[in-house]
Amino acid sequence: MQEKIIILDFGSQYTQLIARRVRELNTYCEIVPFNKFPEDRDGIKGVILSGSPFSVNDPNALYTDLSGIRGKYPVLGVCYGAQFLAHTSGGKVESADSREYGRAQLKWHDEDDTLFKGVRNNSTVWMSHGDTITSVPDSFKLVASTDEVRVAGFKIEGEKTWGVQFHPEVYHSEDGKILLNNFVKDVCGCAQDWTPASFIESTVAMLKEKIGNDKVVLALSGGVDSTVAAVLLNKAIGRNLVCIFVDNGLLRKNEFENVLKNYEHMGLNVLGIDAKDKFYKALAGVTEPEKKRKIIGKGFIEVFDEEARKLKDIKWLAQGTIYPDVIESLSITGMVIKSHHNVGGLPQKMNLKLVEPLRLLFKDEVRRVGRELKITEDLIGRHPFPGPGLGVRILGDITPEKVRVLQEADHIFIQGLIDTGLYKEVWQAGAILLPVQSVGVMGDERTYENAVALRAVLSTDGMTADWAKLPYDFLGKVSNDIINKVRGVNRVVYDISSKPPATIEWE
Repeated sequence: MQEKIIILDFGSQYTQLIARRVRELNTYCEIVPFNKFPEDRDGIKGVILSGSPFSVNDPNALYTDLSGIRGKYPVLGVCYGAQFLAHTSGGKVESADSREYGRAQLKWHDEDDTLFKGVRNNSTVWMSHGDTITSVPDSFKLVASTDEVRVAGFKIEGEKTWGVQFHPEVYHSEDGKILLNNFVKDVCGCAQDWTPASFIESTVAMLKEKIGNDKVVLALSGGVDSTVAAVLLNKAIGRNLVCIFVDNGLLRKNEFENVLKNYEHMGLNVLGIDAKDKFYKALAGVTEPEKKRKIIGKGFIEVFDEEARKLKDIKWLAQGTIYPDVIESLSITGMVIKSHHNVGGLPQKMNLKLVEPLRLLFKDEVRRVGRELKITEDLIGRHPFPGPGLGVRILGDITPEKVRVLQEADHIFIQGLIDTGLYKEVWQAGAILLPVQSVGVMGDERTYENAVALRAVLSTDGMTADWAKLPYDFLGKVSNDIINKVRGVNRVVYDISSKPPATIEWE
């Protein structure tokens, strides 16, 4: 039975960071909506209540009934989660005189408190809240404060329930990992044995039981996620897995040929399908990003359904969906960041059942699993590439000519990163074709041609990212090469936006 921590998500921008930190402690955890506590409670060892953009005093505040949770499981409330515990127990939460955002010095009142064991007095913590807890019931024991926040940490007597006003999951909270480890290990009693090897063992067993002798068709892209998913499925069901790699006309330059070559010696059964014309026709004249994603997702499913019928007896569609795809497509507060073609782009009715062996892994966890599976580093080390491909890197409508221009520019950029040894230092990189033209001079002639944006970011899981400070000389050479060698481009710019507030992709 898989031990797990459940994170009830009240919509905080930091919820995914809580999950990342818990998993770094070799403990499996799942994020679920604030009001959707799992009906299957086997293996649940503890519960974390996340932060939220809402105030507990807001008429539209996110509310959930904790009567079936408190006292039955250890609970840790973080920021809004702590305020929610106080508010629903008879305490008082009021608007702070000024929004408390940034670093503060933590002072504990009980050095023997289990949650704060090993947390240094006066250590730095990260605050991000507009409300503050001004009074708590008698059953709440004050265990930590800061200069500005009297109730920075509390424990509820008679139950394993704590609340902290700060964010232990954020890097700036110096001893945050110690606090979370205390909760996971000492309070919840987790064995902390969730490792890549254990994930492989349990996932292969699950796939064997779930799929049996059925045949599966896998949407292979050549990227890290689908590669690891393919090898896991191959370990579980062998030749009953058929991998299909679709050329949707939105791949990188020479990607179709290169991917098929990469898998020749991996023992995978791979079919290559040229469907460029089908996708170009369906996307003609479409400019709205979500609609493009949905069309591309629908096109993939139609191709897979068609190929599955040719193969006969195919009952499952496998995908390399990972956790950030699921999280960003999940509406907690009524707002979806974006739909992913392998999450939100699927039609409601399709002829194949869906299996997603990596659905609950972050990207860096997928890579660790891939290395445990002995997949070659040139495949595991590849940058992430969006499922809709260049379809979300061509802003506006898509044409074969625009694809050609972007493929050439992107190839120069990526090859330049590889040749200079910068590729492995960057999490993800690519070129974006902008829907604007600008004036230029080439030779003695005035030009009015396309602008291309270059994007390179640093990240560990794709949930947050910072722009990569690539050397000016490198950027200058790449810009010069693109303008000189790619017909139709006369301007190159570099994107210096971080995520958040921007996303990694432009659409």
